Amino acid sequence: MAERIDIDGIDKVYPGGNRALKQVSLAVEPGTFLVLLGPSGSGKTTLLRCLAGIERVTGGSIAIGARVVAGDGVHLPPERRDLSMVFQDYALWPHMVARDNVAFALKRRGVSRAEGRATADAMLTRVGLGKLAERYPSELSGGEQQRVALARALVGDTGLVLCDEPLSNLDADLRERMRIEISSLVRQAGATAIYITHDQSEAFALADKVGVLEKGRLVQLGVPEEIYAAPASPFVARFTGLAGELAVRIRGGDRGDGTVEVEAATRSSVRPFRARIGHSGPTGARGELMVRPTAVRLCAIDGDDHHLVGRVADVAFRGRGYEHAVELSCGTQLSNVFAERRVERGESVGLRLEMSGCLVFPGDGAATIGSVENAAGGRLADAPPAESTLAGALQASAVEEVGSWK
Repeated sequence: MAERIDIDGIDKVYPGGNRALKQVSLAVEPGTFLVLLGPSGSGKTTLLRCLAGIERVTGGSIAIGARVVAGDGVHLPPERRDLSMVFQDYALWPHMVARDNVAFALKRRGVSRAEGRATADAMLTRVGLGKLAERYPSELSGGEQQRVALARALVGDTGLVLCDEPLSNLDADLRERMRIEISSLVRQAGATAIYITHDQSEAFALADKVGVLEKGRLVQLGVPEEIYAAPASPFVARFTGLAGELAVRIRGGDRGDGTVEVEAATRSSVRPFRARIGHSGPTGARGELMVRPTAVRLCAIDGDDHHLVGRVADVAFRGRGYEHAVELSCGTQLSNVFAERRVERGESVGLRLEMSGCLVFPGDGAATIGSVENAAGGRLADAPPAESTLAGALQASAVEEVGSWK
């Protein structure tokens, strides 16, 4: 049965002094699908490992339901936290067929061998693998192995499912199909899910709530629409998808509707336009404009409804239409500019900006989109590698039980 998760001010400091988590607090209601989003080194994997019990917290506490599982001298091991996990590398037993991999989760709960195998068969059928129950992991494709891992996580009915970037090793088409399967199966089971990823489109598609981490801190928590429409900082805006950013001049103050009139501080500017004030709005005459891809429209350059002019630097066919990269005279590039018709490279175009997708933050010499990974600090030097997952701990603790159930 799903239970509330309370994470209260947890810290994690590794030997050498690297602080991977800094006073992270959040509450997850039963049945919520929470996605933790952030680049490498942001602390999302460390947070999941602390919740799973593979890492000890340095400070703060974690409670699952009424039980404190970490903090104040308490540290329950993974097998006593009543949770299951779906791993990036599947973590299947290579010498067990799919049925036995799934049923092993039930064996640890004291279920008989016959009942465990029957329940495992039913769960494999549920994930579309009923006919492959007798196959070993080496005989399954990556997507099939991931579905076995998902079946194993759900069959125990733990109420809490942790997902460690489970789709990152799959191709794009399979990743989308598996995303739908994970979403459907977890919600049908009524479980609470905490899922980590660095892919913002995956996060928005899956989540009831999204938590964004930066350098070990939880910098924003909210529903996907809130994270996208009202990012708490330029970092959150960048990491959740921008066409680009450019310096602007503020032409007038807030009219009371949360918007200001701005104009691009470059020769590419044609006329002023209105933009929404970011969470920390501009305090002077200059600001940094964050532009969502959905806010940019291509226009004829001889029209009268565009705000900027530029030159098409690249164009890519995307099936439903074309995505363009447009370079402004100042060298700034706006990418992922969609249009149903193709505009050739080198052609001059007008750009109309929609207020709903333009956010103004203080003009602080913000980094470009490409530097988001570096801005997040990269991987913490003394943190254990992501590949060192809970799978190893669980398998080590269970290895002696394998033979007794055969």
